[in-house]
Amino acid sequence: MRRLRGAALVTALAAVLAAVGCSPAATPDPDVVVSGEPGVAPTITYVTPVVVGDTFTDQVWPGSGPDLVEGGPVLIDFWLENGENAELVKESYSSNPTPRMLTEEALGTDLYRALKGQKVGARVLQVSPANETTPGSYPTVTVLDVLPTRAAGEAVPPRADLPVVSLDDTGAPTITATGTAAPTDLVTQALIRGTGQQVGEQDTITVQYSGFAWDTGELFDSTWSRTLPVSFSLQDVPAWSDGLVEQPVGSQVMLVIPPSYPLGVTESEELAGKTVVFVIDILATGAPDGADS
Repeated sequence: MRRLRGAALVTALAAVLAAVGCSPAATPDPDVVVSGEPGVAPTITYVTPVVVGDTFTDQVWPGSGPDLVEGGPVLIDFWLENGENAELVKESYSSNPTPRMLTEEALGTDLYRALKGQKVGARVLQVSPANETTPGSYPTVTVLDVLPTRAAGEAVPPRADLPVVSLDDTGAPTITATGTAAPTDLVTQALIRGTGQQVGEQDTITVQYSGFAWDTGELFDSTWSRTLPVSFSLQDVPAWSDGLVEQPVGSQVMLVIPPSYPLGVTESEELAGKTVVFVIDILATGAPDGADS
């Protein structure tokens, strides 16, 4: 089986933020108003062209979830506009959020400073000046939403005939094998019930997951060991498509997959003919890149 690597959302955000610089001229804080509800694209109101001397950051609202951890994963939705004319440059709300490491190297100085110290659920405004030494550079107005990187919701009582799942402090799961015969049909069991948007059958989902052998409980693949969530089309993995459609974002779901299901484009010889168990945290769901929202 190949590892489920989603096509990471290629954004203009990092490139644009890297291109902007800080002007020595002292200017007042920019008059930018951000409105809208959590989980949906923001509305940004300002007079164009926006005028800003140094990169300006403001917390639109605080998060109520866990603190972002230095060197740990951060998952963001963003809306990026050209501050010269308020035209949209790039956004992720109609497709999939962007996973990054919370480091200055991964995010760039300005974005790192904007996110450092925030909690999951925060919305942050960042206004950056144009870089006078870069031809074609323009000021940018960006709104960032900090999304969860693990499931959060109501715990669902476990089934006695399924492996017991334990989570470490980061949320990474392990399982204890039952020692019993594996089911012959696909099993979908919610472990945590989220309250977000339901997964559609054509969606691209963003997840953290771990895969285990049913008979031994041995781990064979995990995004948690690679830190960052991944995004990929459900159509690439039929068993996941059958098991995760209509599950809400925020859920943690156990899938028990018999060997009759293909698990990906390539199959691992060590998993051939075996039943496997996936524990999946559903972090986001949306249209494939380039599809109409």
